Amino acid sequence: MEKPKVSVIIPAYNCAGTIGRAVRSVLRQQVPLEILVIDDCSDDSLDQVMEEFAAGPVLFLKNEQSLGASGTRNRGVSLAKGEYVAFLDADDWWEDEKLSKQLKRIEETGAVLCSTARELVSPDGTPTGRVIPVTETITYRQMLHQNCINCSSVLLKTEVARAFPMEHEDSHEDYITWLRILKKYRTACAVNEPLLKYRLSNSGKSGNKLKSAAMTYRAYRYAGFSVPRSFWYFLCYAVNGVLKYGKA
Repeated sequence: MEKPKVSVIIPAYNCAGTIGRAVRSVLRQQVPLEILVIDDCSDDSLDQVMEEFAAGPVLFLKNEQSLGASGTRNRGVSLAKGEYVAFLDADDWWEDEKLSKQLKRIEETGAVLCSTARELVSPDGTPTGRVIPVTETITYRQMLHQNCINCSSVLLKTEVARAFPMEHEDSHEDYITWLRILKKYRTACAVNEPLLKYRLSNSGKSGNKLKSAAMTYRAYRYAGFSVPRSFWYFLCYAVNGVLKYGKA
């Protein structure tokens, strides 16, 4: 088997209704890859759904105890064989050329992390027509004021992912990781095309706006900022969030 260029990590928890579309979208990518679907102690019919993907580059693993999304992604990173890792939530999916376009962009820029724009879809998978764009160069300063890197869009050097594991499940753990990476590397790159289809949800971390706001503030504190600076960055984040999702 050809050595994977990209290891795609999909944390899975009670996602039998959506995981199939996510995995099939990865299988359509035109790059050598492996897919690590890691079940975080689901109690639905996920096992039966995953039987469809028993052959091929899909490795279906189970956590012995619940690790949460961040711990499950970290486990995937530790097992990855690819030069790059990509994260995909089990209810999202990709356009066919997503990874190949990101690899080209990384080669052009020398960046260690690449994101994409995303199209918002309704909980039932219906397109909303609403696209969240991204600048093709993302700076650390820009990230302090808003998280413009969606986790399901990320392609990242595996060695960097291992150096900056996701922590603090009680906050937006991916945002903390992107901040730490950009603090070191200064910039990330992006493809400003909606190559990610991002499913809106009322039950995820971002569904409860007050809870999400508290988690964002905690992310700044975990990232090492003082209370005044954390509060200021949170206000900027909140304003940008209203502008970004107000019409969604």
